[in-house]
Amino acid sequence: MKTENGTGALPVAIVGAGFSGTLLAINLLRNGVRVVLIERRDAQLAKGLAFGTRWPEHLLNVRAANMSAFPDDQANFLRWIGHSGDEQANRFAPRLSYGLYLRELLIRALAEAGRDALIVNAEACSTRFEDGRVVVEMADGDEIEARALVLALGNFPPSPHPVLAAIPEDRRFTDPWQPGTLENIDEIDHVLLIGTGLTAADMVLSLDKAGFKGKITALSRRGLKPLAHAGTGPAVDYVPAPEERGSQLVRRVRVRAEEIGWRAAVDELRPHTQNLWRRHDEAAQRRFLRHLRPYWDVHRHRLAPDVAKRIAEIEAEGRLEFVAGKLVDAEPTGRGVSVNYRPRGEDALVRLDVSRTINCTGPEGDLMRSGAPLVKDLLAQGKVRSDAHRLGLDVDHLGRVRDAEGVPQDQLFAVGPVTKGEAWEIVAVPDIRRQVWNLARYLADAHWVGGEGL
Repeated sequence: MKTENGTGALPVAIVGAGFSGTLLAINLLRNGVRVVLIERRDAQLAKGLAFGTRWPEHLLNVRAANMSAFPDDQANFLRWIGHSGDEQANRFAPRLSYGLYLRELLIRALAEAGRDALIVNAEACSTRFEDGRVVVEMADGDEIEARALVLALGNFPPSPHPVLAAIPEDRRFTDPWQPGTLENIDEIDHVLLIGTGLTAADMVLSLDKAGFKGKITALSRRGLKPLAHAGTGPAVDYVPAPEERGSQLVRRVRVRAEEIGWRAAVDELRPHTQNLWRRHDEAAQRRFLRHLRPYWDVHRHRLAPDVAKRIAEIEAEGRLEFVAGKLVDAEPTGRGVSVNYRPRGEDALVRLDVSRTINCTGPEGDLMRSGAPLVKDLLAQGKVRSDAHRLGLDVDHLGRVRDAEGVPQDQLFAVGPVTKGEAWEIVAVPDIRRQVWNLARYLADAHWVGGEGL
């Protein structure tokens, strides 16, 4: 397949049409750049995993006021959804609605671009870099020619928990969103969630909505559960980037939390978080990931107030328990699973007999564990490598992917969660929209303008 769908230079090819890839395509088209958007799963087009949810009870974790797709038009989503006023702007809309918003934006951009835009429903499997162009080959043998390739791969599927490897698959769900997770729940009485973060909260809501009346145990090393947003949006004045690093920075945030509250203390870091991450060396970043990451996650990535309220109600009813401990072993028993875990700070094991386990630890970041053919091909060619912490791809601040020798490439880019090792905070809409805005203007040879809110 030749990309002769328009005139002018070769297009930019984007692999992955979830939030990151879709929004990049829209921004490129707005800047007059030809685009080929490649997505193997039609249902994920302009939605991705987060906004392609089937469950209406899953709400956004960011207020409607800050969910615009464009940093230069902060009220875009509010106008689309018909919200006005402070009360409406502080709402947390269903993720299903946001998926529809993205798809409508893409359809409009495609209509305005005409032959300068092309969507390919296929799986990209391999690439060739030759004569100043990139050739992307599909599983069916068709080829796309482009001047640059952008990897918008989203999150890699979770990896199986090694302790649960021997458990039959009808009782062990590695991916919480895979088919069958909520089937036959009237026949079971106890579900073990591995993980206590936002994914676990989603699964608690889904189990409850589906009518599950049994016990839910959520287990993680520290047993931390996500905290809630305040009822109204942040009113945080801009402060200069902190000069402190490492443990001194932690102390500063704690002092600020005592002065202005923990939400405001975290929120005032938002404009600086990515640069603070970059200014710490690899060893300091590793210490953060080992010791502070769980605490950062529950304070930074919060629940919508209504979701937090429902979680608390289920917990108060005795149907939900958050437990701190390490999963030690597991074995199948009859129609269920027997697991042993070691409570945090204790030596003795605790046994749980559950009906099924659901992995809610989040996506895999290690490229070496990815089964995606395109990732395997790029690894084999030495075109990509993992970042230092195996959170995703190694990229520079522009999003150029570093090859096996660490050299940034001018024809290969990445956006979205797969660039977490470089930016750290790159999973929420406000961060990704700024990243793809910047890259679109770079590829269009334009200049970045506009600011960001919280």
